Amino acid sequence: MDVDVFWDKFVKETGRDKEDRYAGDFSFEAHGFTGDEQLALVLAGKKTAAFSSYATYGIDNEPLPVSGELYVVVDRNESARCIIEVTEVAVVPFDQVTWEMAQQEGEDENLEAWKSKQEEYLKDEGDIVGFTFTPDIRLVYMAFRVVYR
Repeated sequence: MDVDVFWDKFVKETGRDKEDRYAGDFSFEAHGFTGDEQLALVLAGKKTAAFSSYATYGIDNEPLPVSGELYVVVDRNESARCIIEVTEVAVVPFDQVTWEMAQQEGEDENLEAWKSKQEEYLKDEGDIVGFTFTPDIRLVYMAFRVVYR
Protein backbone atom coordinates (compact mmCIF):
# COMPACT_ATOMS: atom_id res chain seq x y z
CA MET A 1 0.00 0.00 0.00
CA ASP A 2 1.16 3.53 -0.72
CA VAL A 3 2.77 5.30 2.28
CA ASP A 4 0.42 8.31 2.18
CA VAL A 5 -2.68 6.12 1.88
CA PHE A 6 -1.43 3.92 4.74
CA TRP A 7 -0.76 6.97 6.94
CA ASP A 8 -4.20 8.42 6.19
CA LYS A 9 -5.80 5.06 7.06
CA PHE A 10 -3.84 4.98 10.34
CA VAL A 11 -4.96 8.52 11.22
CA LYS A 12 -8.60 7.76 10.42
CA GLU A 13 -8.70 4.44 12.31
CA THR A 14 -6.83 5.66 15.41
CA GLY A 15 -8.20 9.20 15.64
CA ARG A 16 -4.71 10.70 15.70
CA ASP A 17 -3.89 14.11 14.29
CA LYS A 18 -2.58 13.90 10.69
CA GLU A 19 0.60 15.75 11.72
CA ASP A 20 1.07 13.72 14.92
CA ARG A 21 4.87 13.29 15.14
CA TYR A 22 5.01 11.85 11.58
CA ALA A 23 8.69 11.56 10.67
CA GLY A 24 8.37 9.91 7.25
CA ASP A 25 8.98 6.44 5.93
CA PHE A 26 11.58 3.99 7.19
CA SER A 27 13.14 0.84 5.79
CA PHE A 28 15.58 -1.66 7.22
CA GLU A 29 19.01 -2.16 5.59
CA ALA A 30 18.23 0.20 2.73
CA HIS A 31 16.29 -2.00 0.31
CA GLY A 32 16.43 -5.68 -0.47
CA PHE A 33 15.88 -9.14 0.92
CA THR A 34 17.78 -8.54 4.15
CA GLY A 35 15.52 -5.60 4.90
CA ASP A 36 12.42 -7.69 4.34
CA GLU A 37 13.81 -10.36 6.70
CA GLN A 38 14.22 -7.68 9.36
CA LEU A 39 10.74 -6.34 8.65
CA ALA A 40 9.37 -9.86 9.23
CA LEU A 41 11.07 -9.84 12.65
CA VAL A 42 9.43 -6.48 13.43
CA LEU A 43 5.99 -7.74 12.39
CA ALA A 44 6.50 -10.89 14.51
CA GLY A 45 7.38 -8.75 17.55
CA LYS A 46 10.96 -10.09 17.72
CA LYS A 47 12.75 -6.92 16.57
CA THR A 48 12.13 -3.85 18.70
CA ALA A 49 15.34 -1.88 18.13
CA ALA A 50 17.80 -0.91 15.43
CA PHE A 51 21.33 0.48 15.38
CA SER A 52 22.95 2.77 12.85
CA SER A 53 26.22 4.63 12.68
CA TYR A 54 26.17 8.10 14.20
CA ALA A 55 28.62 9.27 11.51
CA THR A 56 26.10 8.54 8.76
CA TYR A 57 23.60 10.99 10.24
CA GLY A 58 26.21 13.76 10.02
CA ILE A 59 27.38 12.77 6.54
CA ASP A 60 23.78 12.61 5.27
CA ASN A 61 22.88 15.79 7.20
CA GLU A 62 19.93 13.98 8.82
CA PRO A 63 18.55 14.68 12.29
CA LEU A 64 18.64 11.88 14.84
CA PRO A 65 15.35 10.15 15.56
CA VAL A 66 13.43 11.43 18.58
CA SER A 67 11.36 9.50 21.09
CA GLY A 68 7.68 9.72 20.16
CA GLU A 69 8.24 10.04 16.40
CA LEU A 70 6.19 7.81 14.12
CA TYR A 71 7.52 6.14 10.96
CA VAL A 72 5.73 4.23 8.23
CA VAL A 73 7.87 1.13 7.66
CA VAL A 74 8.10 0.03 4.04
CA ASP A 75 9.25 -3.21 2.45
CA ARG A 76 11.62 -3.56 -0.50
CA ASN A 77 8.77 -2.77 -2.90
CA GLU A 78 8.11 0.54 -1.11
CA SER A 79 4.79 -0.81 0.23
CA ALA A 80 3.77 0.36 3.69
CA ARG A 81 3.64 -2.52 6.15
CA CYS A 82 3.34 -1.01 9.62
CA ILE A 83 3.85 2.11 11.70
CA ILE A 84 6.41 2.20 14.48
CA GLU A 85 6.76 4.68 17.33
CA VAL A 86 10.24 5.48 18.59
CA THR A 87 10.35 4.77 22.33
CA GLU A 88 14.02 5.47 23.10
CA VAL A 89 17.06 6.93 21.37
CA ALA A 90 20.62 6.83 22.67
CA VAL A 91 24.06 7.44 21.22
CA VAL A 92 26.31 4.68 22.52
CA PRO A 93 29.87 3.61 21.70
CA PHE A 94 30.03 0.27 19.86
CA ASP A 95 32.14 -1.31 22.62
CA GLN A 96 29.56 -0.31 25.26
CA VAL A 97 26.52 -1.89 23.61
CA THR A 98 25.00 -4.36 26.06
CA TRP A 99 23.48 -7.73 25.24
CA GLU A 100 20.15 -6.36 26.47
CA MET A 101 20.29 -3.67 23.77
CA ALA A 102 21.64 -5.92 21.00
CA GLN A 103 19.13 -8.64 21.79
CA GLN A 104 16.29 -6.26 20.91
CA GLU A 105 17.37 -6.44 17.26
CA GLY A 106 16.12 -10.05 17.36
CA GLU A 107 18.80 -11.41 15.04
CA ASP A 108 21.69 -12.92 17.00
CA GLU A 109 22.37 -15.67 19.55
CA ASN A 110 24.74 -13.65 21.75
CA LEU A 111 26.60 -10.36 22.04
CA GLU A 112 29.74 -11.70 20.38
CA ALA A 113 27.79 -12.74 17.27
CA TRP A 114 26.06 -9.36 17.18
CA LYS A 115 29.37 -7.47 17.50
CA SER A 116 31.04 -9.55 14.80
CA LYS A 117 28.20 -8.95 12.33
CA GLN A 118 27.89 -5.26 13.19
CA GLU A 119 31.64 -4.66 12.89
CA GLU A 120 31.66 -6.17 9.41
CA TYR A 121 28.64 -4.09 8.40
CA LEU A 122 30.10 -0.88 9.84
CA LYS A 123 33.44 -1.43 8.08
CA ASP A 124 31.64 -1.92 4.76
CA GLU A 125 29.38 1.09 5.36
CA GLY A 126 32.35 3.22 6.38
CA ASP A 127 34.19 2.34 3.17
CA ILE A 128 31.18 3.47 1.15
CA VAL A 129 30.04 6.50 3.16
CA GLY A 130 33.39 7.79 4.40
CA PHE A 131 34.15 6.90 8.02
CA THR A 132 36.50 4.46 9.74
CA PHE A 133 35.38 1.75 12.13
CA THR A 134 36.92 1.87 15.61
CA PRO A 135 35.85 -0.14 18.69
CA ASP A 136 34.44 3.05 20.23
CA ILE A 137 32.62 4.29 17.12
CA ARG A 138 29.33 5.89 18.12
CA LEU A 139 26.08 4.18 17.21
CA VAL A 140 22.53 5.44 17.31
CA TYR A 141 20.34 2.99 19.21
CA MET A 142 16.65 3.36 18.41
CA ALA A 143 14.06 1.32 20.29
CA PHE A 144 10.53 1.22 18.93
CA ARG A 145 7.16 -0.46 19.09
CA VAL A 146 4.66 -1.27 16.36
CA VAL A 147 1.56 0.88 16.83
CA TYR A 148 -0.30 0.00 13.64
CA ARG A 149 -0.31 -2.65 10.95
